[in-house]
Amino acid sequence: MSNAQAAALPVVRVLPMLGPAHLDRPFDYLVTEADSEAAQPGVRVRVRFAGRLVDAIVLERVSESAHGGKLRYIERVISPEVVAPEQLRLLVDALAQRYAGSRPDLYKAAIPARHAKAEESDTTTAWPELGEVAEPDLSAWSAYQHGESFVDAVLAGKLARAAWQVAPGDDWAAALAALAVKVALGGSSALIVVPDQRDVDRMEAALREHVAAKQVVTLTASQGPQARYSRYLSVLHGQARIVVGTRSAAFAPLRDLRLVVVMHDGDDSLVDPRAPYFHAREVCTTRSAIEHASLIIGGHARTAETQLLVESGWMHSLTAPREALRARAPHIHAAGDSDFELERDPRARQARIPSAAFAAATRALEAGSPVLFQVPRTGYVQALACGNCRAPARCRWCNGPLGLPAGGDAAAPTCRWCGRMDPKHVCPVCGSHRIRAVVLGTERTAEELGRAFPKHRVVTSWGERVRDTVPAAPAIVVATPGAEPAVHGGAYGAAVLLDTWALLQRPDLRAVEDTFAAWLAAATLVAPMSAGGDVVVVADPAIPAVQHLIRWDVPGFAALELEQRRDAHFPPAVHLALVDAPRAALDDFFAHTDLPEHAELLGPVDLPPGAALPGEWDRARFGPAQRMLVRSPLAGRSQLGAALRAGLVRRGARKQELPLRVQVNPVDVG
Repeated sequence: MSNAQAAALPVVRVLPMLGPAHLDRPFDYLVTEADSEAAQPGVRVRVRFAGRLVDAIVLERVSESAHGGKLRYIERVISPEVVAPEQLRLLVDALAQRYAGSRPDLYKAAIPARHAKAEESDTTTAWPELGEVAEPDLSAWSAYQHGESFVDAVLAGKLARAAWQVAPGDDWAAALAALAVKVALGGSSALIVVPDQRDVDRMEAALREHVAAKQVVTLTASQGPQARYSRYLSVLHGQARIVVGTRSAAFAPLRDLRLVVVMHDGDDSLVDPRAPYFHAREVCTTRSAIEHASLIIGGHARTAETQLLVESGWMHSLTAPREALRARAPHIHAAGDSDFELERDPRARQARIPSAAFAAATRALEAGSPVLFQVPRTGYVQALACGNCRAPARCRWCNGPLGLPAGGDAAAPTCRWCGRMDPKHVCPVCGSHRIRAVVLGTERTAEELGRAFPKHRVVTSWGERVRDTVPAAPAIVVATPGAEPAVHGGAYGAAVLLDTWALLQRPDLRAVEDTFAAWLAAATLVAPMSAGGDVVVVADPAIPAVQHLIRWDVPGFAALELEQRRDAHFPPAVHLALVDAPRAALDDFFAHTDLPEHAELLGPVDLPPGAALPGEWDRARFGPAQRMLVRSPLAGRSQLGAALRAGLVRRGARKQELPLRVQVNPVDVG
């Protein structure tokens, strides 16, 4: 084998798969003539870097290097597979800027680990040769305003983006399956990203109504290394035209991508728990812009981020007419929402399970249907709230959540964001000076209901004991948000939403938005009002979220939530970054970081309960882990992330080794 330098474009510019931010840049190597054909942009190679062998991705081939010293040869080409095609490289570059992230970290999330045996299988067979495909029925989209014109635009290859509000009772998986198959029949590709395995299974089952199993590629974290890499290659080679998967499937390198779908974008499962903490929604919106692919962000609820895209004109709203929503939705009402009901049950607004809830459950059970009781997630988080009306206690300066620092060092409530003490807090809702500690958790609701309804079976679904379905027979089903089982071949006769205050008053930016989404997810499993479906919300009927639920006004709630975020200067109305590190490292980092104009620093404060900074350091010398918040206006999409990323590069070049974590526009602000 010849070791001669390649005759054409002998210099390969590679990105080593290393962690430090200051090493996230191209390095030049030489390639031999023997490796020249295989060493193309996007392939994985091995190079010697600082005395050790590391993996790298080829970014480009050039004729000469700007490096003045002697260049090394790459050690070898790991595989001739172009695992990082051009559109993926552009996507990773854009996301690294947005999230102040490392490109190697993003490549590791996007590209499965190599498995040599997977490369031996045939992943190049053309999609149409895999079986007959029935013509899909797209009539479900006609039930939505502008639905037909949206579908026509997608199939014609035009750029169309929609925030899709799934009407109650509609099978969102069946509607998406028909559209995805129609796109594939036209020779293009469709990508559908969902939060969890249950949704993947539901989507795959809907697609199999139209096509054979081999014509649908699923990408999930539960697959083994060989299966995942083999499926990635089938996508890469153009064999797969319909891909369904969880978070990391958003990077799937489909050819001629025409349609991208993200379902239930408010689910935190779509956020990668590792740096740079990307959100699948942001990956897909970036892909839509780069690859000019149509985009659907769908679900029963709508996040403030999606509403911002709608109000900016970047995408439009796809909703069912008001009359259709009323016909499909169950009867929704709050406990104690009328003088008559309060007269019958004076404690309807204070009782955990008021008589209205028992009456609704009894009617449904007698009619032969199961009843759903939704309870908050288990756990323990302490926050402060008004002692009179239970409104969350917020800082009067930055609107952050008030709490009591660990150890009782403060004699007054202290903001978890800016660190200011507020010894004379006044509730902005009722004017009370009283403050109470709120413990978020859930009691043994199943035991209570078992005693209340001794003749009926009690089924639970939460944590690791999640049920997919329950029979269409009388039963009490107790489930946490997101774990509600569907009724096989039917619907719930009633649903009762319990302990709503515990969800609404969580010390979190998205508490109300998440609660509203959880309510909608439960209510959509209930039979329509014409069939006796009943939903009881055990909450104050004056709460705006309750009123929007009763009217099934999803866009209206999203608009209200976004407006409140604007007033309080919260994301997505602003860009927000969290920087966690020992106090000495925080001071050093911000002293060498050029933040965007008008950026505002809040803190430092202690990390929220349950949050921890990984790594070891001398706490006596460098201080405990603390948090700084950086808030900046919505200027450039990636301006804040780019500034923080540059600061991380400078920090790495100075060989600062104290742990430091950066999260840009995180879902959980605290």
